[in-house]
Amino acid sequence: MAVISVQDQDLVVEMEGLDKLWALKSRLTIPLAHVRGATADPGIAGEPKGLRAPGTHLPGVITAGTFHQDGEKVFWAVRDGQKAVVVELADERYTRLVVEVDDPREVVAMVEQAMRR
Repeated sequence: MAVISVQDQDLVVEMEGLDKLWALKSRLTIPLAHVRGATADPGIAGEPKGLRAPGTHLPGVITAGTFHQDGEKVFWAVRDGQKAVVVELADERYTRLVVEVDDPREVVAMVEQAMRR
């Protein structure tokens, strides 16, 4: 699971527990100016992921790490698709972050509010 917070002018995604190992990342920091939006998307876990490089993918169990699809790089950290949040990015290494959070609606509201400031 990931914890998403806003610190100053950055969106910070911190991986918890073993998800750090599976995703091969412990923290991502993205300037809020590069965040295009966030949505709760429980159906995304069933969509094609692309090529894993590097990362972990055990269908129905976990998708974590960097995946390449249609010329885009997407960061995944999802076990329970019902708790998935998609953060769309611009001018960043990743075009999207797909992460599992404790309360998707709360995280989406926080990101959207931070973007309006």
